[in-house]
Amino acid sequence: MALINMFIVNELAKQLINKCRAKNYKLALAESCTGGLISSVITSIPGSSDIFECSFITYSNISKKKILDVSENNLNLYGSVSKEVVIDMINGLRKKTNSDIFLAISGIAGPGGGTINKPEGLVWISYALKNKVLKISKLEFGPIGRDLVREKSTIQSLKFLLSLLGD
Repeated sequence: MALINMFIVNELAKQLINKCRAKNYKLALAESCTGGLISSVITSIPGSSDIFECSFITYSNISKKKILDVSENNLNLYGSVSKEVVIDMINGLRKKTNSDIFLAISGIAGPGGGTINKPEGLVWISYALKNKVLKISKLEFGPIGRDLVREKSTIQSLKFLLSLLGD
């Protein structure tokens, strides 16, 4: 991660931990294209164990199905990088954890792997509060390189989680 963004990421992670701690919330993540980067950033902050329950790195379609009960039908119809699949990932987190706040992410970090309909840099993120809000965001970073897609996805994921928690 670029040095300039490391400060930003650490500050966002600290804010997230503090807000979750204040609400006594536990966090669960399901990561695909970020490969655990979001979890790594959060757990690099002292005190993260107060709020961080778990993270599943479900990189393959098989792991998405086995670990998070992602629908094979959705994988076949829409592909792993889709709104439908990140919703399935969130629902799997809700069923399998005792957390209060959730985030699931899947994307095409590149280089390569994209198509006309799903280009490199496409990322889908779903985030939710337990039994309440479910939000879905589509990000289109373009072919900016694998590291930048993962970094920008991590920053945006932390911002989305903070937005759910409010002030």
